[in-house]
Amino acid sequence: MNMSEPCSVSTKPIVLAQITDSHLFSSADGLHHGHNVLENLKKVLLSVCNNAQIDYVVFTGDLTQDHTEQSYQNFVDCVHQCDIAVPIYYLAGNHDEPELLAKYFSEAPFHADKEIDLPRWQIHLVDSKSETPAGFVSEQALVTLQSAIKQDKHQLLMMHHHPIDVGYFIDKHGLQNKVDFWQAIDSYNNIKAIACGHVHSAMELSYPLSQPINPNVNKAKEAVVLYTCPATSIQFDPNVDGVAALDKGPGYRIFYLHADGQLNTDVVTL
Repeated sequence: MNMSEPCSVSTKPIVLAQITDSHLFSSADGLHHGHNVLENLKKVLLSVCNNAQIDYVVFTGDLTQDHTEQSYQNFVDCVHQCDIAVPIYYLAGNHDEPELLAKYFSEAPFHADKEIDLPRWQIHLVDSKSETPAGFVSEQALVTLQSAIKQDKHQLLMMHHHPIDVGYFIDKHGLQNKVDFWQAIDSYNNIKAIACGHVHSAMELSYPLSQPINPNVNKAKEAVVLYTCPATSIQFDPNVDGVAALDKGPGYRIFYLHADGQLNTDVVTL
């Protein structure tokens, strides 16, 4: 589905909110490492609703923690309770079942399309779900992405798994075919950034690295920045080898996509 630019004023950037990793339970009182994740999601969605600048929301996966259908219904109910009216696009995380996302996200404001095609920008939602908690972008998905990228538009790629290691336990469950992924997009000079979930923290990392994952990468190219997103549920403690929550509230990330290709981003912590 091609979405026309929400505002005709050329100086206004496209504003996109990324939310991720809600890890909901069937119970509205469900706690994930001591945090009420449904209440945290509600705080984030109310913050999004109260920001009139936001044009789109992209949910980058891990809706459920207990894998129940009720957890999906709880997410939908929370969206409606918070009066989210802007389009919500979505990806499956390693905890999610794509069939259940399609079932429960079948009506507005949800959109199943994996591309947002705007006059100056394209936003691609890249499927990285595999049969394990780790990520894998299939060869067919990479070919599809390559064929969809328009050279005359600025590009933002969004995915669940992180294609650059972040330095703590979640790297065991990161993107497994990093070399294939970076090699597939290496020839494009118009990819402005990549955004991901999964790591439960807000970071900015760049590729090529000092020791590139792909030794054949074009070192003369401008680095592509990976922006990771805080979770609506809990923020991981990077000093613990396993899941442990920091004493931090929920959060999300906002992207400002300017017509000239400039990209700015803010992290909102609640």
